Parts: sequence; structure tokens; C-alpha cells
Amino acid sequence: MRTVTRDLKGYGRTPPHAHWPHGARVAVSFVLNFEEGAEMSLSAGDAFNEKVYEVTDEISGVADRCMESHFEYGTKAAWWRIADALERLGVHATVSTCGKAAELSPWLIEDAVKRGHEISCHGWRWERHAHMQEADEREAIARAVRVLTGIAGTRPVGWHTRSTPSPNTRRLLVEEGGFLYDSDDYSDDLPFFVDVSGRRHLVLPYSFDTNDMHYHQGFHRFVTARDFAEYSTDAFDTLWAEGEQAPKMMSIGLHLRMIGRPGRIAALDRIVSHMKKKGGAWFATRRQIAEHWLARF
Repeated sequence: MRTVTRDLKGYGRTPPHAHWPHGARVAVSFVLNFEEGAEMSLSAGDAFNEKVYEVTDEISGVADRCMESHFEYGTKAAWWRIADALERLGVHATVSTCGKAAELSPWLIEDAVKRGHEISCHGWRWERHAHMQEADEREAIARAVRVLTGIAGTRPVGWHTRSTPSPNTRRLLVEEGGFLYDSDDYSDDLPFFVDVSGRRHLVLPYSFDTNDMHYHQGFHRFVTARDFAEYSTDAFDTLWAEGEQAPKMMSIGLHLRMIGRPGRIAALDRIVSHMKKKGGAWFATRRQIAEHWLARF
């Protein structure tokens, strides 16, 4: 196994001043993950069923219709609820999309583009890349880009891998070309650059704490809409206070089939309303944040 030099210091005590538009203290990025139809499923010819969601039973040997129907809720009911809420709140999200999900539900991508959301790349399938062979991963990246470009009408410029990337992912993204950033990192509250084969590559860190994944069975750190909203607004308040001297970035992770449930969607209203009332938030897509950072640094 090849060794990797880790950066454990980052910006240290003197992070750069982000100079977000309008003097904002916090750049707020809502990421809506679109994975429905791209999950592992015996129905799709895969060797196993997806097992990460609100149910804990691992079903082997037959299709898991319980799991599949939970995913289907995301496209059949949740998308419209979420999209209307974001539109009402005046927020544009980054829709992090698996290529196969887009291929199966192109209408959703078309609607997202019409509403002004960014379409970024979340792999071909909702699968782990950690142990993927290089040739297979290269093809998965290219195929996802091809399909998303064809449906959205513009090429995706952002990437995020499910779980951890492989040792090759970032290099393959650079070789594929056209990517402004990836979000395969959780180590900072600001974008930063890394060297990839002698090229400067931008990383926009993501977050698993301000994320609706905590509604998952097994986690259940969030149960009500208030739980998610309170945690997220507490995080915003901390970054807002720090942002007086050193503006920060905040990512909020969402999933169609999770935040789109009737008992959870109110969290979006609570989070955005709190931020607007306090002021100092720049609601931006990840593409907008990347373009700002690349232009300034």
C-alpha cells in the first residue's frame, strides 16, 4: 500500500480571508444528494441489495422491495416537496447526482436545472470507490460525466465520492478534465488547494455532521425536524461569530428520501429562516464558491 503525506496543519491560526460576496461571514452550501435508482439492488442485476437506510435488515437472495421503495419515495414524492421549499426560500442547491439516477429520472435533472440548481457528479452508481480498479473507476467517471452532460445540457464541474475515494480518484478527475473541484474531504471550514500530479486542484470540504444522514437507523441522532435544525443553526452561529474576522464555509448535506419526508422538511425552513434573520449568509452553489475561490486565490 502506497503511503500518503497528510496535512495536519492546514491554514493554522491564519486562514485566508474569503471575501465572500456582499461581505458575508459564511458561505452556505446546500448539497442535495440524488442517488435514487443508482443504489445496489438485486432487481438491477447487482450481487447484493443496498443496506444503508432506515431499515436495518440485510435482505439476501431476493430483491429488497422495502429498501427499493424507500429510495423510490425520493423521486416520486420528496423531490417536489424539497424543490418547492428551496424555491420558496430562495436557495439554489448543488444537486450531487449519480449518473444512473439521472439516466433513470432525467425529468428530475431537467426540473432542477430549470429551477437554477447546480448539477454535480456523485459517481455513476451509488457505490464505494475505495477498492475499485483504476480502469473501472476511469470509466465510471467518464460515463457519469457523459450522461449528466447530456441531460443537464452543461458539464458537471464538481465531484463527490460515496464514502472514501480510491487512491486514484483525484488523479483520475484531473485527467478527465473539466472539474473545478471535488468534495472528497471533511478536514476544514474553507476551500483549499492540493497538488495532483503537478497541477493545482481545488477541494471544497463536505460535512457529515450537518447532514440529514443522521436520521438513519443506527444513527438516529436526529429524530425531529427541530433536531436537525437546531444542530445546523448552532453550527452556523459558531461560524458566523468566527466569520467576523475570518469568513468560513458551511455545508449542509441533504438526501431526497430523507429530508423530503413530511416530518423533516420543516428543518429547511427553520435553518434558512434563522440564517436570513441573523444575516451574513451567502447561499451559494458549490460551483459559485469554487469560481469565487479560484478567481481570488
